[in-house]
Amino acid sequence: MAEKLIINFTPTGMIPTKQMTPHVPVDVPEIIEDVHRVSEIGITMVHLHAREADTGTPTYKKEIYGSIIEGIRKHTPDLVICVSLSGRNFSEFEKRSEPLFLEGALKPDMGSLTLSSLNFNATASSNSPQMIKDLSRTMLENGIVPELEAFDIGMINYAKYLEKKGLVEPPYYFNLILGNIACAQANLLNAGIMINDLPDQSLWSLAGIGNSQLKMNSIGIAMGGGVRVGIEDNIWYDANRTQLASNEALIKRIHTIAKANERVVMSPMEFRAKMKLQTEKGSYGRLKKQVS
Repeated sequence: MAEKLIINFTPTGMIPTKQMTPHVPVDVPEIIEDVHRVSEIGITMVHLHAREADTGTPTYKKEIYGSIIEGIRKHTPDLVICVSLSGRNFSEFEKRSEPLFLEGALKPDMGSLTLSSLNFNATASSNSPQMIKDLSRTMLENGIVPELEAFDIGMINYAKYLEKKGLVEPPYYFNLILGNIACAQANLLNAGIMINDLPDQSLWSLAGIGNSQLKMNSIGIAMGGGVRVGIEDNIWYDANRTQLASNEALIKRIHTIAKANERVVMSPMEFRAKMKLQTEKGSYGRLKKQVS
């Protein structure tokens, strides 16, 4: 029987705006409602980006992340929640790490960790070796699991380096994100090489940027992996870009493809057990660890 399907839902991101698509959830209530709506369809986890209420621009502020997490957990307390620690807009460790210090019922289970610097179409995401180590160490100390983001095979190798340094520990969860202009392109060869090079005890999801999203999601489902899917990666529903996507429509399509491949969606509690996340009611993340 095939491994159950991880659906990692990415509702907002840092780029989509209301001017680009009315469907992107930007403020706190919109994000909460979108997550609630697709949770009823079936997802495993959510990858959150927060925005400023007045401008809609990306923010690192833990108070805003906390409000989103609080609202989500009122409806779906078991859902695995990952907060973004992106270096695209913020370069200071104090800002990027701020959501990792939420505690109690607001504590995130996971935090995104991009494993190297990279260029997007118009912007750069800066992730120095020291920044990556500092974020890894902080997550380990706070009992938060890194969501390891790899845009090419070299980033996977860097995860193995962090493992040797004792800054990450198994089991691992990787988002393999293909199709970015300056990184691994969205084809079978690149996807296969990256999957084959993952460390032991790794779960993985395939993502594609823009028109590559559906293709990479379909490959991930067919090959027994997971998917990362949402408006963050592609605002369009169709390849000809005639129909803007809603997050609900994107999740429903994943369920249709999964059913055709006889894949069952992994529940949040099943994912928690596999990733050694706490499963006791009201407890989140892993147990904290002392790091030398």
